[in-house]
Amino acid sequence: MIKKLVVVIFSLSFFITACTTAPDVMVDNPTNGMAEKSDEEMKKESSEEMMESSSDDMKEDSDDEMMDETKDEMTDDVSDSMMNDTVWFGTTLTNVSTGEDFSINDFKGKVVLIETLAMWCSNCMKQQQQVKLLHETLGMNDDLISIGLDVDTNEKAEDLKNYVEKNGFDWIYAVAPEEVTREIANLYGAQFLNPPSTPILIIDREGNAHPLPFGIKSAEDLKGFIEPFLKEEM
Repeated sequence: MIKKLVVVIFSLSFFITACTTAPDVMVDNPTNGMAEKSDEEMKKESSEEMMESSSDDMKEDSDDEMMDETKDEMTDDVSDSMMNDTVWFGTTLTNVSTGEDFSINDFKGKVVLIETLAMWCSNCMKQQQQVKLLHETLGMNDDLISIGLDVDTNEKAEDLKNYVEKNGFDWIYAVAPEEVTREIANLYGAQFLNPPSTPILIIDREGNAHPLPFGIKSAEDLKGFIEPFLKEEM
């Protein structure tokens, strides 16, 4: 009996010793080996990300603004180039009514109606009466400039002034120098130096020239040609 008791005690002692000396079991943990971040660190990182995102958005906005400004500058440059490439637009002319000098380039950004004429031309008289009626129809419009260019080199400024006053034509008149008449013929055709065909040229706000059909044009026809250009913006 005592022998059996000794055996049981020895067995229990061996079992307890085995349990207490067994190696620790490692449990897999997905966060094992990673340092946990404090709340302050996480807030700091979030703030930095927001600042970087805001900086990128501001940069994109700035780039877009620079592109828009560059586009506007290019448009202005093209417009200036159009006006400057036509030599006679820069030629000095003299308003026979006031004696003041001017050039077509002075009216950049406006719509300009130019009629080539001669005082002896009856068709020119009829056409100018329609231009006068056009002005009355449109009323005061500072964006429309009308110019009568006398292309007969034998006619003088003083005679043209009397002609304008006698007929009540209150827009700009000038005698075209020979270099101007020559360039007009080269650019738009010799018919522009034939007053009875009542040539009229419309120059839009960007300096593009638009010859109208030959023949007498009514005030209503002129209005139809001009209004689309008046509605355009630079």
